[in-house]
Amino acid sequence: MYLSFFGLNEKPFAITPDPRYLYLSERHAEALAHLLYGINEAGGFVQLTGEVGTGKTTIVRSLLAQTPKNAEIALILNPKMTPTEFILTICEEIGIGVPDDAQGSLKDLVDILSRYLLRAHAGGRRVVLVVDEAQNLSPEVLEQVRLLTNLETNTQKLLQIILIGQPELRELLARNELRQLAQRVTGRYHLNPLSREETAAYVRHRLRVAGATTDIFAGAALGEVFRLSEGVPRVINVISDRALLGAYTLDRHRVTAGLVRDAAAEVFGKRFAPQWLPWAVTFGVAAALTAVTVALWNFQPWSGHAREAAAPQAQAADPNPVPAAAAATPAAPAAPHLGDLLTQYTAETDTDTAFARLFGLWSAQYQRSSTDPCTQAAQQGLECVAERGSFGELRLYNHPAILLLTDPSGASHQVVLTALGDDQATLQLGGTRTVPIGELTRYWLGDFVMLWHPANSPVKSLSTGMRGADVRWLRQSLQKLHGAAPDAHASDLFDAQLAMQVRDFQRAHQLSVDGIAGVQTQIALASAVAGAGVPVLAAIDTPHGG
Repeated sequence: MYLSFFGLNEKPFAITPDPRYLYLSERHAEALAHLLYGINEAGGFVQLTGEVGTGKTTIVRSLLAQTPKNAEIALILNPKMTPTEFILTICEEIGIGVPDDAQGSLKDLVDILSRYLLRAHAGGRRVVLVVDEAQNLSPEVLEQVRLLTNLETNTQKLLQIILIGQPELRELLARNELRQLAQRVTGRYHLNPLSREETAAYVRHRLRVAGATTDIFAGAALGEVFRLSEGVPRVINVISDRALLGAYTLDRHRVTAGLVRDAAAEVFGKRFAPQWLPWAVTFGVAAALTAVTVALWNFQPWSGHAREAAAPQAQAADPNPVPAAAAATPAAPAAPHLGDLLTQYTAETDTDTAFARLFGLWSAQYQRSSTDPCTQAAQQGLECVAERGSFGELRLYNHPAILLLTDPSGASHQVVLTALGDDQATLQLGGTRTVPIGELTRYWLGDFVMLWHPANSPVKSLSTGMRGADVRWLRQSLQKLHGAAPDAHASDLFDAQLAMQVRDFQRAHQLSVDGIAGVQTQIALASAVAGAGVPVLAAIDTPHGG
């Protein structure tokens, strides 16, 4: 429909796995290299995993297009079968004739396959078994796969096996009963989504292959494609295709960020605000709060300046002043202001000191002046959250956080928040310090960094129709939240009932009620069911007057 309008020869964002459109990002190039290694070198297994839509099948197609002449490929796309059916399919894929009376006998089929592999080896040919969607293999078939690796000569295996699947494949091979199979995996590679830069290059690459001679997508539009697709190639394709169609219907030769958001709204069935809007709103609110707080701080009648000015007038007006000795009562020393504390303890408000304290609360190790903190956290099973939010959001997440504070001179300070009440907050600054929230607001505009413990990494939004270990964690956590013992065999499918439970949780915690367990919902739920060893924000009791 829009091809001639944009000067294209074909649709650039078709979701079929066409090797011509394979964009070799650094991750995809490494993945393809792993598979080619599995074909050209002797070994046991090569394992490639990746989330749905990250390009695994496209890489397989590219692999087949680069197969060496001496290699024979047995490609199994749907491995949901019995061990006998599995071996029979391998024989059919590489063209081995199987007598009718042997098709129902697993032993006869293995013997036939073994003899063929020996002949192929003697003739200098390599036989490679590629299993796509390998997370669907049953334990019985996986055991048969392990037995196939026993077919070997004194120098090498007779059958190379490449297993390709979703992240659940890693969990499957991690089972105790399959440890012998896992030990034979000689190469593992996980295909992550594309980065922001790679997403932009991916879109431009596909447009060029389709015949584009100009940049059809504006730079801001490419940024929105990445934000809304989270770098997943299949989602990039769907959003970009709809954006092209939207631009065509509006007679625009340039795809803008707004058109991308409109396209994503059609794809996901919900509207998306511009990326800058939440930040602008939060900044505006924070700025307004800061202005009000500063004004109140300067003009409040109970401030120290007001008392000092009023004291001489009171003495002049009272004809019978109380003797000083009788009126004097021991006064508690005034708590230092936060600004004074920041000045006094500037040396311990740097990034390394703040992260060392935050990691320590999680019993994690932090190496100063080493790898960036969030990478160090990921290596220890933790996830970073860096946002601009509010005290309400901190209460919702309920974990210690590093607050980015700015003093009147413009200097930045990073201080760990460990407790939060209605009117006061506790900071680690020259020891444990409790300061009024109103005073803290003068120095904090909402930027914070927090750690939390996700079910899986990288964290992704969970919605109806998805399945996996993270969906099972979601279901079990909601069970635990309602006082039920988590079901060890809980379903890993995100069904309509689970979506309803997620909406109930979101409604109870003042989250956006959409039935999708996004990162914010997962953090709030993880905090709500946190065990004794998980650090949370301590409560501060506000004293009441008598």
